[in-house]
Amino acid sequence: MKAPAFWQKDGFLPALLAPAALCFAAGGRLRRCVVTPRRVAAPVICVGNLVAGGAGKTPIAIAIAERLIARGKAVHFLSRGYGGREKGPLRVDPARHAAADVGDEPLLLARIAPAWVSRDRAAGAAAAVAAGAQIIVMDDGFQNPGLAKDLSLLAVDGGYGFGNGRVMPAGPLREPLAAGLARADAVALIGTDQCGVADRLPPSLPLLRAVLAPIAAALAGRRVFAFAGIARPEKFFATLQSMGCVLAGRRAFADHHAYGEAEVAALIEEARHADAVPVTTEKDAVRLPPALRAGIETLPVAIRWRDEAAVDRLLARFY
Repeated sequence: MKAPAFWQKDGFLPALLAPAALCFAAGGRLRRCVVTPRRVAAPVICVGNLVAGGAGKTPIAIAIAERLIARGKAVHFLSRGYGGREKGPLRVDPARHAAADVGDEPLLLARIAPAWVSRDRAAGAAAAVAAGAQIIVMDDGFQNPGLAKDLSLLAVDGGYGFGNGRVMPAGPLREPLAAGLARADAVALIGTDQCGVADRLPPSLPLLRAVLAPIAAALAGRRVFAFAGIARPEKFFATLQSMGCVLAGRRAFADHHAYGEAEVAALIEEARHADAVPVTTEKDAVRLPPALRAGIETLPVAIRWRDEAAVDRLLARFY
């Protein structure tokens, strides 16, 4: 689904949905009260967020894992596998599994280190430890109480922030802001803070600033036809424009959109008519029909930290 526009500002409709939001928040609190987190024989670093949809969790999880791997640690990823049919615990094999099996993010994670999908996070973590994981980096799962976490890092999109500050369905928050921030060990703010995120954080909560930088110089300055099925496709389009690309056309789809062959063929044809190169995100690329992927460019991106030393201080106990 696409996030409703009213989630970005307060008004009549969010106020009307406030009673439902109270019920949603109460359900989350109850779940955390009745579930005892299970601890496994390896530290667990959780990269989560407080809003529905994407905020840059997967690129941050990759950046954290790469830092730990560079110091000789055996890192395994853990994901719910949103959008995939497999319940797990299952180790992701990009040569055998598709996004329909395990979801799109785990396929990206598995390029970096062993990745597991499991609806039961504790069972997935235990399977990873049995397979040799020294540290587990969990992509999402901040609100999941089943697995004990040793470090919780919240990803926040500087261009979206916390939306209207209300809990679903009145707003984008998965839980009340104060409650979520109280359980976090740090916040990673991606991009320019356009929503006053820093001002809403407790003074004692470390704030790591970062940007999501493109690493595909070959696309710079080219005429492109862009499409994306991510939480906020407009960010992808803006990134291309910042690289000097000329957007001859653009198409936005819902997050985790499952592309059909006819649909992708039509997109390629639109790009051809516009005399442009079809381009999408890496996350979208793994959801494309394999037979049509070769004709579509992708835009790889990576996290660039403003203060590398601050990240190292946060992770020092795991080095």
